[in-house]
Amino acid sequence: MAEAFLSAIAATVLEQIATVVSEEIRMAYNVRNDIEKLKETMSRIQAVLLDAERQQHENESLRRCMWKLKEIFYDAEDVIDDFKCISLRDQVAHDHNISKKVRALTKVPGRPSSLKLPGKLKDINNRLNELATEWDSFNLQQCRENRHDFYTETHSSVNSWDVCGRDEDKEKIVRLLMKPSEDQNFPVVCIVGIGGLGKTTVAKLVYNDDRVICYFDVKIWVSVSGEEFDLPRLLKLMIRSISKEEKCDTSTVEALQHCLRDILIYKSFLLVLDGVWSENQASWIHLRDLLSSMGGLPKSRIIVTTRSMKVASIMSSVEPYELKGLLFEDCLILFKKWAFRDDDEQQHPNLMRIGMEIVEKCEGVPLAVKTLGKQLFTNTREFDWQFIRECEIWRLEQSKDDILPVLKLSYDHLSSHLQQCFTLLSLYKKNEIYHSHEVIQLWMANGLLEQPKEEQEWEDVGDRYLNELLWRCLIQKEKDYGNYFTFKMHNLIHDLALYVSQKQCITVKCDPKAVDKNVRHLSFCGSKLLRVPEALKDFKNVRTVLVQEVSEESKRIHESIIDLCVSNFKYLRALRLRCYSPLTTLPNSICSLKHLRDLDLTGCRSMGKLPFSFYKLRCLQKLKISGIPLKYLPDRMESLIELRHLEITIKAKHLKEIREGCWTRLQHLGLIECDNLECLPKGLQYLTSLRRLDLVSCSKLVSLPRSLIFLTRLEDLHVSSCKKINLQMEPTEFDVKRPQLSLKTLSLWDSDELKDFPRLLLQGSSSTLQQIQIRICNNFEVLPTWLRNLTSLRKLEILNCPKLSALPEGMERLTGLRQLTIKQCPNLSIRCRPYVGADWRKIAHVQDRDTPEY
Repeated sequence: MAEAFLSAIAATVLEQIATVVSEEIRMAYNVRNDIEKLKETMSRIQAVLLDAERQQHENESLRRCMWKLKEIFYDAEDVIDDFKCISLRDQVAHDHNISKKVRALTKVPGRPSSLKLPGKLKDINNRLNELATEWDSFNLQQCRENRHDFYTETHSSVNSWDVCGRDEDKEKIVRLLMKPSEDQNFPVVCIVGIGGLGKTTVAKLVYNDDRVICYFDVKIWVSVSGEEFDLPRLLKLMIRSISKEEKCDTSTVEALQHCLRDILIYKSFLLVLDGVWSENQASWIHLRDLLSSMGGLPKSRIIVTTRSMKVASIMSSVEPYELKGLLFEDCLILFKKWAFRDDDEQQHPNLMRIGMEIVEKCEGVPLAVKTLGKQLFTNTREFDWQFIRECEIWRLEQSKDDILPVLKLSYDHLSSHLQQCFTLLSLYKKNEIYHSHEVIQLWMANGLLEQPKEEQEWEDVGDRYLNELLWRCLIQKEKDYGNYFTFKMHNLIHDLALYVSQKQCITVKCDPKAVDKNVRHLSFCGSKLLRVPEALKDFKNVRTVLVQEVSEESKRIHESIIDLCVSNFKYLRALRLRCYSPLTTLPNSICSLKHLRDLDLTGCRSMGKLPFSFYKLRCLQKLKISGIPLKYLPDRMESLIELRHLEITIKAKHLKEIREGCWTRLQHLGLIECDNLECLPKGLQYLTSLRRLDLVSCSKLVSLPRSLIFLTRLEDLHVSSCKKINLQMEPTEFDVKRPQLSLKTLSLWDSDELKDFPRLLLQGSSSTLQQIQIRICNNFEVLPTWLRNLTSLRKLEILNCPKLSALPEGMERLTGLRQLTIKQCPNLSIRCRPYVGADWRKIAHVQDRDTPEY
């Protein structure tokens, strides 16, 4: 399935050529002509890739050619990244903010690997030339961005035998349709959910309900399907749905709307738009306004089925109807209908026990139940039932109307960049709780994100991608923490990710036998894995290694994974050792992984130090070593000039001073379990890009430095289990002209010394602060009166603060407040009640028996 990635890979390489391979490098390595040739060839191929992606499913030769092209593109990306490593080395060597000793160590002449780059570049151009004749023979054309202009026809008839457990959904939607509306536009009911959940089925049940038939003069069923909101086509389908005799061969919207108006004038109608993908708001408004002119408006209604929450928000101003999965009992009834003949299940209790486990893996999705049920129809061999139970759904052969092809439509509608990102989610275990920032960092490390626009960071692009997956119901948000959120993926969507990524990503649970050697991403996830499988020792192109679960008893497998990375995976970009590891050190050779961008060692809690030559990992964007009891950080850390995310545990009392110009790209700093740390490092104000600061379990930390007020990009401050910290920062005469801050979330947990808020930070963020959390602060007494000046505050949460006795006056000014949660504050005065001036109806009050009513 990775053929679809070609557009994204080509775009990434071309961007890197423009931004990384400077004129100085082209001259120094005499590669100017080769670079221009590569750029020209890839641009020519990129121009027709959309057409190739459309045709590949019907043309095996084209598909094979695209696979060859993909491997060449990946190799080109690696070579361009080699030039990036050279560029970073040169930057460090000439950066006067970095110590002379580091710069001297960086200037290492005559590196053999660098001298090979011109030859590698020529080889890539030669391979592209060899493929050019075959590529040109397909006569591909440039085409517009819309790659998925296809239609899937549905109809309004429904077979009640085939439907279980949807009576309540039908009743709720019928009531919504018949509810009087004051909306000037059509009331639109959007039914939203993943593919195969039964959105169309529920719409059919409503459409054919006797009450609906009597309530509306006319019913219209239109299968929208395609990605474009094709207005002439929709009008024709509406006319034909009402009257088969009406001629509508004309293609002009003017003639079609006259024809439709003649049919609908002064009639109330129910219009079902089934399978809407288009997010073109202008096209929807055009259709809505056209229908509004046809009379019968007060009673007319529209039902929309879609997989996209964004479509629902565009087409309706009311909350969408989010369809849930079927209950297990209903799924079991449906499974019996498809797996057995009439009541035959009673004769096979052993099969039914297996069948119940098969139904559980469908997680309430009726189309999955049908798909697996019909695979077993009239089959009474227990072995075959066990095979279906154990087998991943994506490995089963399926027809175009079965669950996997239906789900894959959601994947096909993603952009090429987002398709790449989606496939990497397959590396995680099923039922995994994903953390948004961790996922985005993995995407960044692999270069999967589009170039940020002005004033944007790479992390912002990643946030946009995740929001799109949320909109399209491919992931579900679990909990929002302000600066990041957790999410889950339905097991069937995870199966889809496994299916589309099968030649790019593998999860190693045992010793794999037949594996494509061009796999790029590995996940180790088997508690019984005692050694690295032999098959992996031939791999050369791996970019990601996630170690989520291996044998805790075997130290050898952890060492052999590291050895494999160092010896074979020269272009490794992400290495995460998340499960428990008995490793006590890393080899110095780890620093030969010059392309490494993401290093997570949180599972290595026995490790006491990092290699001396750690500073050579100049491409590092993320370093997560929290939980590792380091006595000190390695020297020359300032040479990691690409660092964006740093989480550390340090046992020292003080950290080295941060120099001006050091870590200017750092977005997130986390100091975790730094038991002896007494103060934050000097020079904190030089972290000019810092957006998030986490201080967790730093038991001797007593205060925050005043330099914090100069971090004008700081958005999130989280202080937890720092028992002695006192955040009182009273303004001085020197703070009159202090910079404007932009703090958005503040979380203060488990502090005995906290009595008041950090005034400078919060008052400086009065127009930006959106969320405050205070938890388990035993001596927190009062909310300051200036709290009312936080005009953007939307969420205020106070939990387990026993000395809090009052809320400040003037809280009616907090008109944007949407959630106020106060629990386990027994001394809070009963007079503290909501103020009339605020829109308190929208606020969720959460209290318990330890908090008086207010």
